Amino acid sequence: STPVVSASANSMTIRGEGTAQTSIQQGLAKAWCNWNGTGTAAIGDSLNTTSLTDNGTGNYTITIANDMAATTYVCSYENNPDNANIGLGGWLLGTFCASGSSNNPLTKTATAIRVNANDMQGTSRDPAQPGIIFHGDLA
Repeated sequence: STPVVSASANSMTIRGEGTAQTSIQQGLAKAWCNWNGTGTAAIGDSLNTTSLTDNGTGNYTITIANDMAATTYVCSYENNPDNANIGLGGWLLGTFCASGSSNNPLTKTATAIRVNANDMQGTSRDPAQPGIIFHGDLA
């Protein structure tokens, strides 16, 4: 069958697998970043991110170039461990607390997010090639 496409100012939809319409703008990743987490941390490839800050072992801040509209965006974060760090877990630091203090949360902003990588024992580790994807509305 022929796909159904509908377009109007600042909006475009396409029919999905069934009869439901899908918004192309809402479904696209608004930013993503892949970086080298071992040695000198550096962005390998990215879209709509300006910088990466190495805050310490396994702890990074990713700065967004064109800001998100609000802090209601969502992220997917992966740790791609090297052979020495199998079993790494990753946390977005919107819910992880600074220095283990439950009353000092580090929150995401419309311009940046902080991530952390720990092994199964809770020890911070540098993952080999971590990555993050941002979904939501741009400002």
